[in-house]
Amino acid sequence: MIGQLRARVRRDMGRAPGAVATVIDSQSVKAAETVGRDSRGYDAAKKINGRKRHLVVDTKGLPLFVMVTPADMTDRDAAKEVLFRLRLMHSEITIVWAASAYAGQLVGWAKKYLNLTVKTVSRPKDAKGFVVLPRRWVVERSHA
Repeated sequence: MIGQLRARVRRDMGRAPGAVATVIDSQSVKAAETVGRDSRGYDAAKKINGRKRHLVVDTKGLPLFVMVTPADMTDRDAAKEVLFRLRLMHSEITIVWAASAYAGQLVGWAKKYLNLTVKTVSRPKDAKGFVVLPRRWVVERSHA
């Protein structure tokens, strides 16, 4: 049902019904003390004790896949599971834009095992404060 709705919205926008390019990102969110310790963790980089949402959207910001993990799981580790499931559900996808946190061995793994191209987008070295990054802003907007 959701896939049909997404395809209809994409067609109404003048796009093909199936996404070929996507954007992946994660967001750590605080969890209440009542949330079981087995399903939350501490994200030291963000100083958050909670969970992490891993989100994949198409280039228009329409969600394709969401997975929730404890916040202490690294983006690269979670991305293997996310991209594997994404590939099973959406065989038409060929490229995934990602933050630099997804760089490294994940890029080669995704190409070799899933035939997906992962392209990372980094912040400019001299940037201070908030910067709108090409491709990545779409998933950031979806998180908001």
